[in-house]
Amino acid sequence: MSKLELAIVFGGKSTEHEISLLSTRSILDQINKDKYAISLIHIDIKGNWSLVDDLDQNKSTAITLIPGEHGTSILATDTGKVLKTLDVVFPVLHGVFGEDGTIQGYLRMMNVAFVGCDVMASSACMDKDMTKRILRDAGIGIAPYAVATPEHKPGFKKLEMDLGTPLFIKPANLGSSVGVFKVENEEEYLEKLDEALTYDSKVLIEKTILGKEIECAVLGNEKPKASLPGQVIMNTEYYDFESKYVDKDASSTQVPADLTDQQLEDVRRIAIKAYQAMGCEGLSRVDFFVTHEGDILINEINTIPGFTSISMYPKMWEATGIPYAELIDILIELGIERYKRDAQLKIVAQAVK
Repeated sequence: MSKLELAIVFGGKSTEHEISLLSTRSILDQINKDKYAISLIHIDIKGNWSLVDDLDQNKSTAITLIPGEHGTSILATDTGKVLKTLDVVFPVLHGVFGEDGTIQGYLRMMNVAFVGCDVMASSACMDKDMTKRILRDAGIGIAPYAVATPEHKPGFKKLEMDLGTPLFIKPANLGSSVGVFKVENEEEYLEKLDEALTYDSKVLIEKTILGKEIECAVLGNEKPKASLPGQVIMNTEYYDFESKYVDKDASSTQVPADLTDQQLEDVRRIAIKAYQAMGCEGLSRVDFFVTHEGDILINEINTIPGFTSISMYPKMWEATGIPYAELIDILIELGIERYKRDAQLKIVAQAVK
């Protein structure tokens, strides 16, 4: 049986570029190399694409993708030579230009199967404001919040009255807790709001929610399944970038989460409901707060969650009975299944008179 031609696209024009490299390294450690002929495509921080021999990028060739009659191909830009024809692409790109619908739209234009959510779900889940609006309309609990832009900065006194203090400030379109700040007074608020607005032109200001930080992995297309929920146990004030990726003593995780059996089932049920409300397919990680009063609120949805050796998405599925290598196989199969399904849709072209 011939191997599937798989391209893993990693790096990207994002503050999470280095996390993408860590995720890709873990995937390469676990993937069944007997099933896939793997091409590594690196996107550098300036947006340049290159085919590389390994993650250390000792040898690279500038490339682009081109659609063709016999599939999507990798083309060397200096020679015009076709290097590979692809069956499927696995984008391992966290944050902007990778998780926000841009790469997904490009891959659709290239007419190639790819892993993960499609354009709309990726874009809507990336924008935390849009996520909250859609979830709220679907009757799913969210944390109260306000929105700030460079032209509209809510006054601290009104926020304090409506949301209380402390407040959390976070860019609407970043992940991995980049640019997230906890503020307790007006001086901190003004300073950190301006800093957050250097990362994104839209910023969320959220009410502090006291409770447990819970995550749930969802997998599937038309009939998604949810993993056992996991819990992030903090040894610091909140789950920031350092806690996730740098300071290993700042937090720990456990699966299943320390919840009642009913709460565990409720989290799984709500995770699937949110996944479907957002139009997700392939995979997503749904992040929750479970308050001391027992309320279950969604914090955000990550459509390309971390795949590092300590990331919660693969850990939760492993605890649920799907090992890392098998999880990769399922994700690739789901991407190919969706591509074949969508290829059956009618495209009606009307003649121009």
